[in-house]
Amino acid sequence: MGFPVTRPRRLRTNETIRAMVRETRLSPSQFIYPMFVCPGKGVKKEISSMPGNYHWSVDTLVEEARSVKSLGISGVLLFGIPGSKDEVGSSACDDRGPVQEACRALRREVRDLLVITDVCLCEYTSHGHCGVVHNEEIRNDPTLELLAGMALSHVNAGADIVAPSDMMDGRVGAIRTVLEKNGHQNVPILSYAVKYASAYYGPFREAAQSAPAFGDRRSHQMDPANVREAIREVESDIEEGADILMVKPAGPYLDVIRMLRDRFAVPLAAYQVSGEYSALVAAGRLGWLDLPKVMLESLIGIRRAGADMVLTYFAKDAARILA
Repeated sequence: MGFPVTRPRRLRTNETIRAMVRETRLSPSQFIYPMFVCPGKGVKKEISSMPGNYHWSVDTLVEEARSVKSLGISGVLLFGIPGSKDEVGSSACDDRGPVQEACRALRREVRDLLVITDVCLCEYTSHGHCGVVHNEEIRNDPTLELLAGMALSHVNAGADIVAPSDMMDGRVGAIRTVLEKNGHQNVPILSYAVKYASAYYGPFREAAQSAPAFGDRRSHQMDPANVREAIREVESDIEEGADILMVKPAGPYLDVIRMLRDRFAVPLAAYQVSGEYSALVAAGRLGWLDLPKVMLESLIGIRRAGADMVLTYFAKDAARILA
């Protein structure tokens, strides 16, 4: 029966009713907070293109991580800013590197906070690319051993989960093999399975000091026009041993998140990337948008599309509002 017997507005009358019938819910436990760790002591340096985000030394990162945990956020994702770079990113496997030291410190000082580490060479190479470069070509197979060694170094230092973001073919399998051989059978891999060659990464590249010295990353990151290709990427990563899959960026690719959620039963993450964050912050500062409201709306949209967890620079702000 239709109007006036049927009135959908009856269930929108007040907040108590709206909350009772709400289909999609946000919780801080669904958030992962990205953080950038650098050498030194007492460092807390704001990233100009990502207001409210910082380069942290290990000591200040630990204090910030305590705040993150107190808000009910499940974990942090660590990106390393090394003291030195070379052609093959050898500092990525340095046992005394910023990420490795941060893993050890967080394991000692902040219990029950998941420590996830980004596994990619772009922050560590002098050319800023995600793998070994020969004649300006990013070489896939020679890169796999380096990525696997980097992941093992992180796990040996205390990482709970490793997250390869490089988009080299076969890297999940290479990492899984090395972890198994070294007794780390129970360490999950959170794979950046569907990572697009997006223009939304600009602020991150300042933060991670990883802008390519030449060319771009379209030879290995996905074409933004493609959707069906995401299925192949996901199927391959599951076959190689990935435990959680990620779509990156989140907001412009909600259709991809929904398609994968409908097709695969594995846990699904989505990364609300630096450009998404910075655009909303800038509009909020100019008074063009109500930042707290659009922040929550954007996160609800990502969850509604099917993501089980969201990596977001808004994690702390959103958690405070939800509390």
